[in-house]
Amino acid sequence: MNKTIENPGFLHRMLLPMVGAFALYCSMYAFRKPFTAGVFEGLSLWGIDYKILLITVQALGYMLSKFIGIKIVSEMTPGRRAFAILFLIGIAWASLFLFGITPYKYNFIFLFLNGLPLGMIWGLVFSYLEGRRNTELLGAGMSASFIVSSGLVKSVGRHLMDAWQVDERWMPFATGLLFVPLLLVGLWMLEKTPPPDEADIAHRSARSRMDGTGRMAFFRSFGIGIVLVTVIYIALTIFRDIRDNFAVEIWTQLGHSSDVARMLFWSEVPIAIVVFAVIALMMYIRDNRIAFYANIAIVVVGGVLLCGVTYLFEAGLLNSVAWMVLIGFSMYLSYISYHTMLFERWFAHFRCAGNLGFLMYLSDSFGYLGSVGVLFYKNFGEAATGWLPYLQAISYAVGAVAALFGLAAWAYFRTKEDKGIVISLEADDFEPLR
Repeated sequence: MNKTIENPGFLHRMLLPMVGAFALYCSMYAFRKPFTAGVFEGLSLWGIDYKILLITVQALGYMLSKFIGIKIVSEMTPGRRAFAILFLIGIAWASLFLFGITPYKYNFIFLFLNGLPLGMIWGLVFSYLEGRRNTELLGAGMSASFIVSSGLVKSVGRHLMDAWQVDERWMPFATGLLFVPLLLVGLWMLEKTPPPDEADIAHRSARSRMDGTGRMAFFRSFGIGIVLVTVIYIALTIFRDIRDNFAVEIWTQLGHSSDVARMLFWSEVPIAIVVFAVIALMMYIRDNRIAFYANIAIVVVGGVLLCGVTYLFEAGLLNSVAWMVLIGFSMYLSYISYHTMLFERWFAHFRCAGNLGFLMYLSDSFGYLGSVGVLFYKNFGEAATGWLPYLQAISYAVGAVAALFGLAAWAYFRTKEDKGIVISLEADDFEPLR
């Protein structure tokens, strides 16, 4: 499955990886997110709302997967990627089957097992795309999938329950089944994608397997910068998870109970289109230094916009649909810059050997840790507060963190440059990702 095309052209360097990554990651969401389309009304365990418990245990598995992925993904070799993806998603799907056959009060544990393998899928898929002159465009195509896919699979899940009377417990497994063909097509496309060529390597730096020594060397070189961007990412992850996992409840509280299934998907489409366009345009900034700081600026702008549109909504100057779309755009503009550009241009600008799987999984692991913490705080400290006012309050906090810590990160990296500290790890210490 790992044969690539000799003398590849536009089709194999652009369309195959972009469409393949979109299709594969979209399919992954069908094994992760459809259960959130259910409401599990009236169910609780140990004083915890059952839906919050399900989301929390899956997030714990997903978070643990991110910590594991710091090592596994950064050390993964190309020849093992396809098998690893199928194996991990297979475990997640089997867990959904066990979730379906196990009754309430006992089936929550299988969502922990469902999240445990899925957290490593992003890094494995993106490793097909990184280190190329068009990585931003390819990454934007992939990232568009996790703007629309969550809403899409939840819409499919709601349809299965409403139109086909599929039980709430079996709906996640059935949704995954529908996406298996798309998953296989996407993986086949990625396996046909050729590795970065010499021009890619010259412009973006060689990408290599990153062992423990390399990871520690990188952290010693950029420790403060890593902490600053990770704090921003934690805030963005918390906001994204609340808006996404409780979208059904939020849309209902906004007065759209009769068309929730439609809103879940169609409200995300304009966000995906505009974010894709902005991220893709970054490919045309050839200077890695300019592009790196432009990415930090995008994070700051996203934070300011998130606060601003929430204020306008509360002042009655924006309707509910416009607000949900604009806060989604504000958050995803910053969030997706991490997945497509920020870390990519970081490596390219400072000419660092290694791969961005390390940075992404370090940020992701703490991001989901923060998300789990906020869920528990909401359940035990703010249980009486509805999800809509909770989202409004979180919007201001997350926007402020993104803006202020983004400016601090800008100052930090400029200081590194002013001191003449441009780190280049020894490429001979790493195994190339070819």
